Amino acid sequence: MATQDYYQTLGVDRSVDAAALKAAFRKAAMEHHPDRNGGCENSAAKFKEINEAYSVLSDPDKRAAYDRFGHAGVNGAGGFGGARGFDNVNDIFSEVFGDVFGDMFNRAAQQRSAGPQRGADLRHDLEISLEQAYRGAEVEIDVASAAVCEPCEGSGAKPGSQPTQCATCGGHGRVRQANGFFQVERTCPRCGGQGKVIAEPCTACHGRGQVRKTRRMALKIPAGVDDGSRIRLAGEGDVGRRGGPRGDLYVFLSVKPHELFERDGLDLLCTVPVPMATAALGGEIEAPCLSSEACDGQCRASVEVPEGAQTGKTVRIKGKGMPDLQGRRRGDLVVELFVETPTNLTPRQKELLRELGETCGERQHPKHAGFFKKAKRFWTDLTGTEGNA
Repeated sequence: MATQDYYQTLGVDRSVDAAALKAAFRKAAMEHHPDRNGGCENSAAKFKEINEAYSVLSDPDKRAAYDRFGHAGVNGAGGFGGARGFDNVNDIFSEVFGDVFGDMFNRAAQQRSAGPQRGADLRHDLEISLEQAYRGAEVEIDVASAAVCEPCEGSGAKPGSQPTQCATCGGHGRVRQANGFFQVERTCPRCGGQGKVIAEPCTACHGRGQVRKTRRMALKIPAGVDDGSRIRLAGEGDVGRRGGPRGDLYVFLSVKPHELFERDGLDLLCTVPVPMATAALGGEIEAPCLSSEACDGQCRASVEVPEGAQTGKTVRIKGKGMPDLQGRRRGDLVVELFVETPTNLTPRQKELLRELGETCGERQHPKHAGFFKKAKRFWTDLTGTEGNA
């Protein structure tokens, strides 16, 4: 190992800067780490060479001495104890890889600590009517959540007794175990990360310190919510452990299908049948709506049917649709007309319709006449002879 060239070991030129040197070390160390190579002896030896090279070249003074005098210039201090105050390989890895993994490890350690833990968030699904979504509503919901066990006051221990500090982890909830060049920290197998053990568990909660309870809560639904809307109730989730805060409750709304309306964003769509005579002559009909404003307290709106209206014709009534959540604007009510053919006619009514039909022509039925003109051309092109239209 003493005769190796440190630059060749790391695969860099002698003019390499600090950033490139660090990147080369990262790549080589990850490639030859023994834990990634099944504990291979050759990998372990190579890994040690890589760390020795980096411990010298990463120190400006040691690197200058090495460049001038070679291995004699560092006087055998190229190992883990001689460069930049590194006591062992863990110090080197902390310095090099800490900016990559440090935040992740710190967050994980905080989450695993035996201190207070925030309670879990809960989800509750609620189905509401379109009318409730339109006007807003106040409803009551029943939610099952974790609550502090009253007999043991959340300690998990039988009343009259107390949990004791875990002797295995010393109350930390974590234990360390050597793994090659590293020390691996894991959850204490005895206390499960709690830091304490319960000799006599509470019979009400079986040592958990929590019980499930159903609470009835008031929920305010704002006007304008849509299918899939979510309402967050802060601090209404599961109670935390060891004095930690409660989680949150999320209520997911679904809107039941309505027998009259369909929703399209803020617009409401409604299909309304129109008598044939009204569609032909024009007139006024009433359509249902969800708003009772300016309608004498009735949820209905007046719709002007234009003369000669056909099935599928739409009439838009401004401001009669759904409100937005901010209450700044409303959508429209879109009424689709469906022309209804009369049934159960009397002989006199049939006679009148026959007279009407005999007097009507292309001018009164332009779509009918236009369609059969197209059909006649189709038959001619297909058969080469003029069809009967």
